[in-house]
Amino acid sequence: MDGRGLDRSGTIAREGALGRVTEGFVPVVDAARTRIAETFGRARLHSAYLYGSIPRGTATPGVSDLDLLLALHDDPTDADRADADAIEAAIDRAFPQIDGAGILLSSRTALLSDVERHDGGFFVACLCTPLLGPDLAELLPRYRPTSLLARETNGDLARVLPRWRTRAAAATTDTDRRTLGRLVGRRTVRTGFTLVMPRWGGWTSDLDRSAELFGRYYPDRVEQMLLAASAGRAPSPDRAALALLIDDLGPWLAAEYTAVHGEKAPRP
Repeated sequence: MDGRGLDRSGTIAREGALGRVTEGFVPVVDAARTRIAETFGRARLHSAYLYGSIPRGTATPGVSDLDLLLALHDDPTDADRADADAIEAAIDRAFPQIDGAGILLSSRTALLSDVERHDGGFFVACLCTPLLGPDLAELLPRYRPTSLLARETNGDLARVLPRWRTRAAAATTDTDRRTLGRLVGRRTVRTGFTLVMPRWGGWTSDLDRSAELFGRYYPDRVEQMLLAASAGRAPSPDRAALALLIDDLGPWLAAEYTAVHGEKAPRP
């Protein structure tokens, strides 16, 4: 993999691996694997994946969270969500080295569908590390840093902003605002990076590098994007900082993204 996250063919290299999990997080990953297998079993689970800082080998004890994706044989049900929630809670309680666990649920069919080819499919093939079961990446194409990939991964920020405003208005505690701040910060930086991704010609998931790369093309907004990166790593309960991201940077970024790449295809 080169300095732009590409392999020798010029396609985006898979960024994580189980071998990159640092020693302190190995017991967390082992526990997640065991609990997922015991809870879902082969009849319900097609495959399970890690993503985020832990499989990239950049996780910080006590700060980083454990991120997982489960691809089920069928569409997730309320019972599946309840089981996933129970696994999240159990792992979070057992391991102080993580700041929470999060499990995404999808189906094999959805992740391999045409509409998800450059969103969910890309996520599995390039950003996820196999943990259990057959790897869906073997059924997906190789990806390049194109405008199509930018549009389908993050071309829906305008649709997300109203939900963030509603959550911000309803946030009554510092914990609520920190939780929202981390979500807003990470998503804003990812959107800012993928806005410039085709021009830069590579891929990274590192928040600080993403913000810096964005700033090469939009220097007038780089300070705001660096604030978003900080919120994504260590969110603050500050209302003003959150409002700046949602009500100032967010609308500008959504409009610029649509102008450059277009809007993400609607999902059912």
